[in-house]
Amino acid sequence: MQAVSAVFLPCLTLNCSLLVATYVIHMTIYVGNLSYRATEADLRVVFAEYGEVKRVVLPTDRETGRLRGFAFVDMSEDSQEDAAITALDGAEWMGRQLRVNKSKPREEERRGSWVKR
Repeated sequence: MQAVSAVFLPCLTLNCSLLVATYVIHMTIYVGNLSYRATEADLRVVFAEYGEVKRVVLPTDRETGRLRGFAFVDMSEDSQEDAAITALDGAEWMGRQLRVNKSKPREEERRGSWVKR
C-alpha cells in the first residue's frame, strides 16, 4: 500500500514554497515454494485470515505462461503482514512447505547466466 501526504514548506532564499511529498510504503510479502496450482483467489483466502489483502501478484514465465512458483502479497497494515509471515512461514499448504518473508528490493543490475561471476 502506498499513502501520499503533501506538505508546503517556505523557501528561505526565494519568495516561493516547496511541495514536499511523503510516501508511506508497506512492505511486500514474498511467498515461495508455491504449488503451481495456486491461484490469486487461493492466496487471498489464506492471507485474509491475517487482515485486508490489497494485492496479489503471481508472476508467470514469459515464454510458457506457466506460474513460476512464487507470489507477492500486499496487505493494508504492517502488523497484519508481520502476523501473516510469522504464521505462514514453514507452513504446509497444497502439499508444499511455504517460504514466507519480507520481499527484498530488486537489484538494479541484473546479470544474465552468460555473465561470468
